[in-house]
Amino acid sequence: MSADKLAALKEMLESSSYVVFFGGAGVSTESNIPDFRSEDGIYKTLTKYGRSPEQLLSHTFFMAHPEEFFEYYRNNLIFAEARPNRAHQALAELEKRGILKAVVTQNIDGLHQMAGSQEVLELHGSVFRNYCMKCGENYDLKYVVDYPETVPKCRQCGGMVRPDVVLYEEGLDMRILKRATSHIQKADMLIVGGTSLAVYPAAGLIDYYSGNRLVLINKSPTPYDQRADLVITDAIGKVLGEAVFG
Repeated sequence: MSADKLAALKEMLESSSYVVFFGGAGVSTESNIPDFRSEDGIYKTLTKYGRSPEQLLSHTFFMAHPEEFFEYYRNNLIFAEARPNRAHQALAELEKRGILKAVVTQNIDGLHQMAGSQEVLELHGSVFRNYCMKCGENYDLKYVVDYPETVPKCRQCGGMVRPDVVLYEEGLDMRILKRATSHIQKADMLIVGGTSLAVYPAAGLIDYYSGNRLVLINKSPTPYDQRADLVITDAIGKVLGEAVFG
């Protein structure tokens, strides 16, 4: 990252009063949470399970093969030991300063909240929330992780307990989507980080931003680079850490 780009990012942050951050898997990889959609992740999954992550994490597969679903889910989507990195910490600090108004995330790992962010809109849900499909009883992550059998069951009614995450073939929570859209429409600066902007409908949220401070921070190019006012091709934790903490 050049000194010029860092200076431009700092200047934008200092002159903005309604910043919104929209992030993807790249925000969590620096906390050692692998991106299952990466080539490496897909290859490992195909080799071990004989199916793609999209298949294993689909609503159809979950309903038909809950045992295989939970085996893959526990081993590949739960990282209870993960801790926030410099990106999460920098965003929490910006919110504390009153500059950042919302974090919109595609991640399900709860690291933004762990870092201290308050207004976190989880488009794809969270591994920390689970509920019984039969009676609606809520359960925490520990219940699912420590359950003695592969498929967790409700202690109230015996129904299957599922994670409150959005599986493939399932729609996003419209209330969360509406709040995220509202924040992005009001934003005078939108920072998009750690996402290739390839997963819809989440990637379409960027279209709701009409300001002139669109910042894209990602290790690889995205389809929106031409539209951005500032593009930084680097690790999100490094960039935000330097911009916020120096």
